[in-house]
Amino acid sequence: MSALLAGATGLVGREIARLWRGPGPLHLLVRRPLAAPPPGCTVHVVDFAALPALPPAEEAYCALGTTIAAAGSQPAFRAVDFDAVLAFARAAQAAGVRRLGVVSALGADARSSNFYSRVKGEAEAALGALGLPSLVIARPSLLDGERSALGQPARRGEALALALARPLAGLIPKAWRPVPAERVARALLAAVAEGRPGVRVLDSAALQEMGAP
Repeated sequence: MSALLAGATGLVGREIARLWRGPGPLHLLVRRPLAAPPPGCTVHVVDFAALPALPPAEEAYCALGTTIAAAGSQPAFRAVDFDAVLAFARAAQAAGVRRLGVVSALGADARSSNFYSRVKGEAEAALGALGLPSLVIARPSLLDGERSALGQPARRGEALALALARPLAGLIPKAWRPVPAERVARALLAAVAEGRPGVRVLDSAALQEMGAP
């Protein structure tokens, strides 16, 4: 059983690739070559704006995402978090994928007045309209993980929020407290493997529980 992963260079995508145990290969779709791909993974350098035909697969994972600050503008952010996400899902569906897991975000809502949350919600709606037999949407709260090891620029606001929240984690409801990227990856892998029909949304509390080691 082969699988596809877009976003392998991010916090959650890195953990999905690290935790992958097959039985088939995991095909990583990246924009730049990886220095040391995880065992059992095959790397494909692609342009998400013009994806080629993807290897046949039964399941896929999408952990693509950026921030408006990193992207540089709202249109550039949308090009990643909506256009690239939907393009990957369509290409994966054409490759035979029947089970798709996607990393979205807490507060995703297509009717939100907040641009970030609205784009995330619109992406979820567009994915649901594809009619995949099984779609799992993960909505994590603030992701906890080491970004410097990924070569990503520092996110000062995120770092400050994590520094303040970590000591108080036990007092913050599970739905709102920071969630380790590894837990999100474990939960998404488990939920996609279950293959429940229809659209299944996992909030951050569910991700905390399902992804516990």
